[in-house]
Amino acid sequence: MDSKRIVLKFPHKLVDQPIVYKMVKDFNLEFNILKAYITPKEEGLMVLELKGEDSNFEKALKYAKSLGVIIQPLSKDIKRNETKCTYCGACVPICPTGALVTDPLTRKVLFYDTKCIACELCIKACPPRAMELHF
Repeated sequence: MDSKRIVLKFPHKLVDQPIVYKMVKDFNLEFNILKAYITPKEEGLMVLELKGEDSNFEKALKYAKSLGVIIQPLSKDIKRNETKCTYCGACVPICPTGALVTDPLTRKVLFYDTKCIACELCIKACPPRAMELHF
């Protein structure tokens, strides 16, 4: 069973529809709402952790996209503020996926957002608060 964290952005015309309910029920997924900002007749934003079989997960995402929901992995919202970063490396050993590594030549910390699972450990570990979550 896979687990993925995603951000769903709902256009104003969809905020009153039971899209997440149908994703969970029809595609046999488990969910955990991490954050939600939904206002009637305005856009909505929901950060979810979904668990389930990979094929069901892909079908559920396809369903939501077909309705007009914008979906992106939460890792795309983890950013490094280059002006704050001192390249101290405090984030490197804490990163469980190797998304943060030290370049052996320059000794600068490199961030690979494609490896990031948005666990947010780097945010807590960063002394100058250069690692940030934006959504």
